[in-house]
Amino acid sequence: MDFKREAFGQLQAWKSKARRKPLLLMGARQIGKTTLLKAFGDSEYEQLIYLNLERQPEVHAFFTGSKDPKSILDKIALLQGQEINEHSSLLVIDEIQECRDALIALKYFQEEMPEIHIIGAGSLLGLSLGNNRSFPVGKVEFLDMYPLSFSEYLAEADPKLYQAFHHYLDTDELEQIPEAFFHPMNQVFKEFLLFGGMPEVAALYLNSRHVSEAQQVQDQILRAYELDFVKHADKTTSTKIQQTWNSIPSQLGKENKKFIYKVIRSGARAREYEEAIQWLVQAGLVYKVARVEKAGVPLKAYEDVTAFKLYLFETSLLIRLAGLDPKTFIQGDQFFTEFKGALAENYAAQALRRTLGHAPYYWTSEGKAEVDYAIEQSGLCIPVEVKSGTNTKAKSLVTYRTKYDPKVSIRISNQNLELRDGLLSIPLFYAEHCDRMIKKVLG
Repeated sequence: MDFKREAFGQLQAWKSKARRKPLLLMGARQIGKTTLLKAFGDSEYEQLIYLNLERQPEVHAFFTGSKDPKSILDKIALLQGQEINEHSSLLVIDEIQECRDALIALKYFQEEMPEIHIIGAGSLLGLSLGNNRSFPVGKVEFLDMYPLSFSEYLAEADPKLYQAFHHYLDTDELEQIPEAFFHPMNQVFKEFLLFGGMPEVAALYLNSRHVSEAQQVQDQILRAYELDFVKHADKTTSTKIQQTWNSIPSQLGKENKKFIYKVIRSGARAREYEEAIQWLVQAGLVYKVARVEKAGVPLKAYEDVTAFKLYLFETSLLIRLAGLDPKTFIQGDQFFTEFKGALAENYAAQALRRTLGHAPYYWTSEGKAEVDYAIEQSGLCIPVEVKSGTNTKAKSLVTYRTKYDPKVSIRISNQNLELRDGLLSIPLFYAEHCDRMIKKVLG
């Protein structure tokens, strides 16, 4: 099953730029980067040259020593048995983080052969770039890729429902979704949260509806991440990465989801696990949501780096990592009420990260009130409360609104679209499109 990825259009836009730089496609393992790049190369170019520096370690030698782009291309052409045309060929270097010299060589492609269409990709690129002081800043472009969106999943799961989804998303005015569409969307969304984020899992589930087989693939993905911990970190650090990773379901299962080091192990302290947390953040496997105690623009100016929450980058893997039984979530609202609302909150963090291009913040006030997220849009600081099930009362949001009187406040829940007294209700399945909904309201 070939999912139509939204990033495809972003790649087309990159290709058409007059002053195009080499591109680095960043994202976690097994979210579909390689499939996307191969489809892009086959569709948009006469010739696709594909290298994988994890599977082809012998190719590393092409980039060591001289960084002359012409010499590098000659070696690649000899290996492939075909010439590389500057106008009709796409060179893809997958798992580029495995070779530091290949990353550095991109600088010289940009400076000396900018006409070459070249894309580097990797599952741990963020980690490599964060630890690579010699990487030439300003010589490449970056594109973040994410797991499947609900829209991408829905297009394959139910094309007619997909049309309705975008109809109510694309209208100029805020319009409630009729129950004939709203209820089925919620049902498909529950399946999506269970099995829809990772393309291989989603394809298997949509084709067979076999829960156990889909879970087996999820287990394989989680195992691959654990192997990365060992492969790319020393023994002591990898152990702490694994401990931190395994603690996330427990962290999010608490009423107060602020990250507590003692949940990892008794007596654990911040300085012991800072490197492990940073590793997971740079690898793109978790999102770090920091606290702000003042709702001002820019929010980063009010960030408290000592208080934060960690969310998994993909909610279905959180469900699997937590060992939750999917059968208990398919019917009714139990999906959204179990696990202390962690699933809804994790998905909202995942969706906002995709929308904003960076992790959101959360807001607290003297330990008496806490709003799940605070985001910036149109020069405004906007509070976002995530509510599970049908209980949408939010005392903390009332406190925030009383204190700051924002033009609009957001409630993401299992409820339909609605604007009432400055409070914009957005269904969870539209969480990735908060920005568009806010623009409808603010004009």
